[in-house]
Amino acid sequence: MTPYDTRICSLGEGPLWHPERGAFFWFDIIGKKLMSQTVEGPVTWAFDEHVSAAGWVDHDTLMMASETALWRFDIPSGEREMICPLDADNPVTRSNDGRADPWGGFWIGTMGNLAEENAGAIYRYYHGELRTIVPRLSISNAICFAPDRSCAYYTDTPTLKIMRLALDANTGWPTGAPEVCIDLSQTDMRPDGAVTDRAGNLWIALFGRGRVVCFSPTGELLNEIPMGAQNTTCPAFGGPELRDLYCTSATVKLTPEDIAARPQSGMTFCVPDVAQGLPEPQVIL
Repeated sequence: MTPYDTRICSLGEGPLWHPERGAFFWFDIIGKKLMSQTVEGPVTWAFDEHVSAAGWVDHDTLMMASETALWRFDIPSGEREMICPLDADNPVTRSNDGRADPWGGFWIGTMGNLAEENAGAIYRYYHGELRTIVPRLSISNAICFAPDRSCAYYTDTPTLKIMRLALDANTGWPTGAPEVCIDLSQTDMRPDGAVTDRAGNLWIALFGRGRVVCFSPTGELLNEIPMGAQNTTCPAFGGPELRDLYCTSATVKLTPEDIAARPQSGMTFCVPDVAQGLPEPQVIL
């Protein structure tokens, strides 16, 4: 497979296609970097703390999650301004998977730096308020939303279960307890990041399995897309028609032998014309 970007990420995550810029952004969490590609070539912004996920606010602005805060990030200047703290008084945790919701909110998961059990949570920022949505998670992942606004999806990766959380159609706040949507506990699939397509199917990156799989909302396996890296981490739809499937990857937990066998591990991939995606919602601050 020809990678979209050959720069090696220790832990690639948070892929985002910016619909107004027509540009793709992603993070190397362990490397403390935000990355992109422009017509002039590759771009990297470096930080003094872990950064992991973003949503777009306007043409030149991202909302960006770090281990201590949510930030307003100015793309042209590279400057950032704090919006609100995020687990700032907890040195155990860092931010992980996150995504904007259809109401203009932003969901962000946290986890322990050493994946400590139950150290993390999922939060939602909406209309100036940061509220805990799901407490006591170990590795928060797979945050995405049904296109009909009926629910959110997420996983606590060690459980090997994708959860469904019903949402209020007007506000996007949860209306009940989470329930199991897709149970992978009897498979070799370890779910990481996920995204939904226009039809409502879930595209899930499988850590350690080198592929992205597609499930219907009822749990039927519909498709499998192999990637060039062993540790695939998070998919996103992008491209001019939002039909291209991007995916980040990681080298963490790989041995030198693993990397020799899959030398594209840590690179970022793009497979054209896979399915019809949806534009990422605009975050409203």
